[in-house]
Amino acid sequence: MDAPQERRRHPRVKVKIPVELHLSAGSPQRTSIDEISLCGCYIETNFTLEVRTRVDLVIWLNQEKVTATGIVVNRYPQVGNGIDFVTMAPQDRLKLNDFISKSSE
Repeated sequence: MDAPQERRRHPRVKVKIPVELHLSAGSPQRTSIDEISLCGCYIETNFTLEVRTRVDLVIWLNQEKVTATGIVVNRYPQVGNGIDFVTMAPQDRLKLNDFISKSSE
């Protein structure tokens, strides 16, 4: 039997990195990213967000700040959310690519 085909566009790496989630109202919520790729991430959190929620993220890769805008694509209540990055500055995408490359070595 064949192995299931990978559907993701980019490989994910398992990490624990801090992230701030900025929603349209309220103060930033701090949590951590559990997995990340060039096109999205999975965050573990008890305060899961509804699918299709727009969120601005501030990701800390060591001492490097990376910002992105994302859309929640899946929700596991009291466990976490999958977030697809929809916009990210080119220089931040380069930082993320470098971080992922070093983390997967």
